[in-house]
Amino acid sequence: MSKTAIIIGAGPAGLTAAYELVTKTDIQPIILEKSNQIGGISKTVEYNGNRIDIGGHRFFSKSDVVMQWWQEIMPIQGSPAKDEILLEKQYNKKADKTFSVNGPNPETVDKVMLIRSRLSRIFFLRRFFDYPISLDVKTIRNLGFSRIVKIGWTYIMVKLFPVKNINSLEDFFISRFGKELYETFFKDYTEKVWGVACSNIAADWGAQRVKELSISRAILHAIKSLFVKEKSIEQKNTDTSLIEQFMYPKFGPGQMWETVAKLVQEKGATIIMNAEAIQLTVGENQITELKYVDHNTGATTTLKGDYFFSTMPVRELITSLGVQVPEEVKKVSDGLQYRDFITVGLLLNKLKIQNETKIPTIDNLVPDNWIYIQERDVKVGRLQIFNNWSPYMVSDINKAWIGLEYFCNEGDELWNKKDDDFIKFAIDELDSIDIIKKEDVIDSTIIRVEKTYPAYFGTYSQFDKVQTYTDTLENLFLVGRNGMHKYNNQDHSMLTAICAVKNIIAGEKSKSNIWNINTEEEYHESK
Repeated sequence: MSKTAIIIGAGPAGLTAAYELVTKTDIQPIILEKSNQIGGISKTVEYNGNRIDIGGHRFFSKSDVVMQWWQEIMPIQGSPAKDEILLEKQYNKKADKTFSVNGPNPETVDKVMLIRSRLSRIFFLRRFFDYPISLDVKTIRNLGFSRIVKIGWTYIMVKLFPVKNINSLEDFFISRFGKELYETFFKDYTEKVWGVACSNIAADWGAQRVKELSISRAILHAIKSLFVKEKSIEQKNTDTSLIEQFMYPKFGPGQMWETVAKLVQEKGATIIMNAEAIQLTVGENQITELKYVDHNTGATTTLKGDYFFSTMPVRELITSLGVQVPEEVKKVSDGLQYRDFITVGLLLNKLKIQNETKIPTIDNLVPDNWIYIQERDVKVGRLQIFNNWSPYMVSDINKAWIGLEYFCNEGDELWNKKDDDFIKFAIDELDSIDIIKKEDVIDSTIIRVEKTYPAYFGTYSQFDKVQTYTDTLENLFLVGRNGMHKYNNQDHSMLTAICAVKNIIAGEKSKSNIWNINTEEEYHESK
């Protein structure tokens, strides 16, 4: 008799686990998805023919396993995409791209990975700054001589006299970039994202997200780029924060996970939508069964399984385990915090900001994938330009389709704003910093997503108690971002699921290798 795996969540980690199970074992997965959409926070939301990528997902990894995994599901394009064809006509020259010879044509095939150029910049003082910051003439002119001197001096001082005790994210940033650069470009934006002072956030966040990025590495990369152009999509010798191209599904990240969902169903997996796991039963260091509620009917169903994968928020998982959880573990779990996320989608005739780069674009649209909004007089944190992720994300490529991203807490002033009021507020903010004109807005929508970012404050410093307890449940595997309360990228979340399935196949009881993903050197952004 074949065994069964119950998987909570149909995001990247849950669907990766299901795919690994149906292709490498005879274990049958049953996936429970709380919402009515596949993909978790990597879903694509469609509105009036235009598509929104929640948070922006570059398909790039230092892991060969993940890069090959993606390409097995969706092959890389073999011909120029819609915007590249239009640019070739407009500028009368061939697009500067390297395409696979036998890849599908995105103009005629939907299941395809585009190769996209990466550009992310900072908008500060009503001007654009490169990200990572480059010390060129433009940067010096924009910042002013005195601020540049302070940045250089505090950077030199911190290298001569290193920060001895790195106890907070603030300590981490100062030790890496110096006090002036930290206060200019890191402090306000990071506190806008998390809603608390950097001095109250654990240094783990910086170690996990920034890793080996530094001023010296950014300068070396800039010099190298003048002489050597990286043609390989793998970009093995490039820090993740410095990559220049990435793969991207034609219709956004959700297309990848919708495709995987269909594949696993064809191979025998079951996916139940609008199904919320509410109770897990424990017996002799094993999960024996799971109870879920069907939000379509209100009915409660119990499932028995041999293995259980959880991508649900840790706080909800511990609650579902009930009275058998030790009190100290409950206390830590109850104190875990999250940051929630709101995206306002705006369709515009055009943007007010113009393309001042040498990169050719349609209708002079700025070439950025996303823009970090560092301005202190607005709450918007980041701006996505969906045209530049994929021309197929927007129904009319000659219009600007953008996403304004706000970081908040469920129940706070921003979260509780009525939809129409929030959209007006967002439009006013972008108008006030001269990125758009109100009269150019054609259409709009708003999307709220809970628990997008597991926070590195609250009781996070004691999280090892939760980890130790859940590891005693031999057939329970915590995977993914919220499943592990760990700010993983999409590829790291996938790797945790792949590793968990490997452990099952090998009969490996220790889960340390799963927890070490994105902390061990082999998973760092720089080798």
